[in-house]
Amino acid sequence: MATQTPQGAPPTSGGPTPPTATNTLALPSLSSKRSFGDLFRRPETGALVGTVTVFVFFAVFGGAQFLTTGGTASWLNVASELAIVALPVALLMIAGEFDLSIGSVVASSSITLAIVSGFYGLPQIVGIIAALAVGAVTGFINGLIVSRTNVPSFIVTLAMQFALAGLTLGLARVITGSTSVPLTPDPLFKALFGTLINGQFEVAIFWAIGIAVVVAWILQMTRSGNWIFAIGGDVQSARAAGIAVPKVKIALFMSTAIGASLVGIIQTMLYNGAQTGTGQSFVFNSIVAVVVGGVLLTGGYGSVIGVVLGCLTFAIVNQGIYYTGWNSDWAQLILGVLLLVAVLMNNTFRRLALTGGRGRTRTQKGA
Repeated sequence: MATQTPQGAPPTSGGPTPPTATNTLALPSLSSKRSFGDLFRRPETGALVGTVTVFVFFAVFGGAQFLTTGGTASWLNVASELAIVALPVALLMIAGEFDLSIGSVVASSSITLAIVSGFYGLPQIVGIIAALAVGAVTGFINGLIVSRTNVPSFIVTLAMQFALAGLTLGLARVITGSTSVPLTPDPLFKALFGTLINGQFEVAIFWAIGIAVVVAWILQMTRSGNWIFAIGGDVQSARAAGIAVPKVKIALFMSTAIGASLVGIIQTMLYNGAQTGTGQSFVFNSIVAVVVGGVLLTGGYGSVIGVVLGCLTFAIVNQGIYYTGWNSDWAQLILGVLLLVAVLMNNTFRRLALTGGRGRTRTQKGA
């Protein structure tokens, strides 16, 4: 007898059948029994547990200063800049690829803005466009090489990371004679990118919220989101289904690089200048935040809420350690343990998600 697939279960073959008295009566009890099970199958569940755990930990051991407005601003500012990079990186990792060049993109975009508008004195809108163009071109090259050659993105973007870092350093010294280039931001662009609200909260927080909304819409409400999950799940099946895999991957690489460029612009406006060595910490910090947020390293699984929680978790650990009075080296230990636990939990939750629907279908058949 055909069964009615419950909400949340994988679709079954065949057309829909009218509900019978048996399975109609069984659905309410099944729903009540599986509510907690469905919660634990969500990709962001582990991230939520991690965020709450580290927040409570540092609220206890960090003292009252951690819970003040200044303490909250310290980790929210870190989380917001990280999220601007990590959210596009999450889309790319869901599609099964990596981008290790974002650190150099942050630095090169920052230096580009400072040289164009600070050293040469061109309008700052021109410098901003040039900085974003650096990111877009870098992402396009990464995506094109990965799509055309099938060389692993880990290798391609690692090579780009070193090449772009060397190019940025060399050109900065040739053009300006220094590795640090000052810039006096215009009031408008200072307000848009580099101001501190109430003297504590970076305007980057609003940029991060806006990007999170856009990425969530893409992932959950558009065909592009389905394509991203399909490519990460099985690229050959996605290609056979008619998905333009190369175009999607190029677009994703461009999005990660543009996100890194935006962070470079924000930091240049915030600190009134640029340095060639800035941004390198974003390379692995973004991956840590994404993985802690529930995205699988193998692709095909993840959520925006989880990534935001992963960024918050990373930032709380990164800044909270200073409020405890402990040696900051312990922060690296905590992050390392979090990363390992997150990978183990992500694999467990994914297995639960994949087996949950089949288990419920078998229960219905026996009802």
